[in-house]
Amino acid sequence: MKKTLVIHPSDRSTDFLTPIYMDLKSFPDFDDVTIITGGMTKDEVNEEIKQHDRIMMMGHGSPGGLFSVGQFDTSFGYIIDNSTVDLLRNKECIFIWCNADKFVEAHQLKGLYSGMFISEVMEANYCGLQGTQQSVVDESNNYFAKELGRVSGQPLVEAYEYVRDTYGILAETNPVAKYNHYRLYLKS
Repeated sequence: MKKTLVIHPSDRSTDFLTPIYMDLKSFPDFDDVTIITGGMTKDEVNEEIKQHDRIMMMGHGSPGGLFSVGQFDTSFGYIIDNSTVDLLRNKECIFIWCNADKFVEAHQLKGLYSGMFISEVMEANYCGLQGTQQSVVDESNNYFAKELGRVSGQPLVEAYEYVRDTYGILAETNPVAKYNHYRLYLKS
């Protein structure tokens, strides 16, 4: 049985990510799932990381880590950062936040992860997709989360290949999905 920890700081703008982990208990060997959205100290979160096999981290972030968005008691604004790296080194990890690739690669971590990931119209404009409608962003967000949720309990290689293929279908017609699709990675 895999003990799975989901760290998803509560934030309405990233609620679309919840389908990624909401059905984890339906997968064989995934009946021990802990979901953390806030209300803990960084030390308490680190203790949870130590006790789990698979760590799923998602929300808003930067190359420096996963933002706490005011939901956790941290002094530097991150719930996942340099101080967490050694705890993640031997875990099965999923990192879904903007520029998680920079964090993963800088610290030579392994897992399924995203690069710059457009999840808001403002980000689409910033990334060169001016004039993008909210409906296009929503379609990309919801499709990605739903498809990753279908396989989030699978081995990471299988989950990555499935999402790469299925999200790639939407990328043919949705410019936000196309942008994001090129920024999904797996390092095993």
